[in-house]
Amino acid sequence: MLNPELKLNPKIFNDDVEQVPIRKGFGQGLVLAGEENKNVVALCADLTESTQMSVFAEKFPERFVEVGVAEQNLATVASGMAAMGKIPFISSYAMFSPGRNWEQIRTTIAYNDRPVKVVGSHGGISVGADGGTHQALEDIALMRIMPNMDVVSPCDSIEAKKATLAIAKTKKPAYLRLAREKTPIITTEETPFGLGKTEVFWMPEVGLAQVGIIATGGLLYKALLAAKELEVEGIKTKVMNLATIKPIDKEGVVALAKEAGAIVTVEEHQVMGGMGSAVAEVLAQNYPAPIEFIGVQDKFGQSGTPEELIEYYGMGKNSIVEAVKKILRRK
Repeated sequence: MLNPELKLNPKIFNDDVEQVPIRKGFGQGLVLAGEENKNVVALCADLTESTQMSVFAEKFPERFVEVGVAEQNLATVASGMAAMGKIPFISSYAMFSPGRNWEQIRTTIAYNDRPVKVVGSHGGISVGADGGTHQALEDIALMRIMPNMDVVSPCDSIEAKKATLAIAKTKKPAYLRLAREKTPIITTEETPFGLGKTEVFWMPEVGLAQVGIIATGGLLYKALLAAKELEVEGIKTKVMNLATIKPIDKEGVVALAKEAGAIVTVEEHQVMGGMGSAVAEVLAQNYPAPIEFIGVQDKFGQSGTPEELIEYYGMGKNSIVEAVKKILRRK
């Protein structure tokens, strides 16, 4: 059942559940952050409307900089502004930022511990027809290995808004990963959110979970669909929303592993180096347990509709169900 304490969207499993692009929540959150703090500024690499930074640019034109197709400059200019007391948000497609300007982010932002917020839009395979060159499947790995860098991957537009406001208040670098496509609204304005804090969205009605499912980003919805189907079959699961990949909630992850005895991770990213790897590191050091990884298995993306690609690369509801059953056989 859905965790009643979290005040989640009661229409999650309805056919008419509202769907909104996760990136739209970022645009709304950035405006709110700008209203709260005059030092919040925004810079974009010629993708202002696509990344939803256009909302901020219209509201605060004097605090917006369009650097053009120059992602390396995007990072270095923001670092300089941060050194002068500003709180810069920089946005582009994730394939270009952090994909193209990783070294500049590393050296001018993370190394100097500047509070620049890197916003990677259009992350994952669900970019669809743009094809493999534009599908960022490595960005979580690139950013989570960087010292000083927080990494946040919200599950829907409402959580993206909350995450934007939260990272605006920190005094350190952060990476915010956003999806392009419309995704179901899972949370509500009343659903709790905190950086570095996990929340269990689904739990058995009675008894303990047999498998823990840890998901991040838009695929959390697929994990919830899988949990609902598994419950009908008599298999008890807990679904954890791991919105903050770094710093990871070690206590929450270990507690779930101790209860369930086995974990399935779900992410729209390469399984190597991503959220699942972060979870495996925590478990290896604190509570070794069987684990299955749902994600892209060492392949590049390709053109197709978002739903076709999610299914083709084994990240849909049925794949999650099968992973849970597989790991149950290993327990």
